[in-house]
Amino acid sequence: MSRLLIKPSAKAGKVHHITPESAGWGYVGFGLYHLSAGETAREDTEDREVILVLVEGRAEISTQDQVFGELGERMNVFERTKPACVYVPNNLAWSARATTDCVLAVCSAPGKGNHKAQVITDIGFEERGKGANTRYIHPIAMEDKTIADSLLVTEVFTPAGNWSSYPPHRHDEDRFPDMTYLEETYYHRLNPAQGFGFQRVFTEDGELDETMAVSDGDVVLVPKGHHPCGAPYGYEMYYLNVMAGPIRKWRFQNHPDHDWIAQRDAN
Repeated sequence: MSRLLIKPSAKAGKVHHITPESAGWGYVGFGLYHLSAGETAREDTEDREVILVLVEGRAEISTQDQVFGELGERMNVFERTKPACVYVPNNLAWSARATTDCVLAVCSAPGKGNHKAQVITDIGFEERGKGANTRYIHPIAMEDKTIADSLLVTEVFTPAGNWSSYPPHRHDEDRFPDMTYLEETYYHRLNPAQGFGFQRVFTEDGELDETMAVSDGDVVLVPKGHHPCGAPYGYEMYYLNVMAGPIRKWRFQNHPDHDWIAQRDAN
């Protein structure tokens, strides 16, 4: 199995625990909890900022000095309604007590203490692409929201039979404004859950070229290179993206062989 494909470690509790050390990079961390009603997750952010994303279900979320109350309306991720999300800065503890069965994502990156803990509001909606490249975006915390030091977080719904993160693009060089270096994780869900999808991670020189079949609940690491996804006929795909790097900007370049697709669709 590819080292870039991370399977859940369990069915309950903390089922993903990806750190910069375990991923072999410097910025992005990703955790995921499956909590039953009444169960609690607690963590100290230490030197990292966190965005908590209630993928499914409801929970009471608080920090050591702030109570945000019960959050979450989306009981199934494929309802496509917007998620409840909370930003927590570094050097602060957070707690989430599930009031229903819930799935809680913990997105993390280096923090600098420039932002306060808060519920993330005004999450937008975008339709991107054309035809079989159409997908639907909830930009939770992209660079237009100045609520984080490092984190960029978004979620994407890809209809059955469609492609996503396509044309293939990369953001693996620190040369702003043309491109930014951003590590990235993809947390995948499939509907129906017994389905599968595909993700390819590859560099233009062929040094890295891996194609993975992803199942419901898998995480794919993207340390560099292009990283398109495909959803087979009959299976809708969701993914939650976490990105971070030296600067909080998302600048990418399409693969030169396939950029004509983006140019055609823009006209």
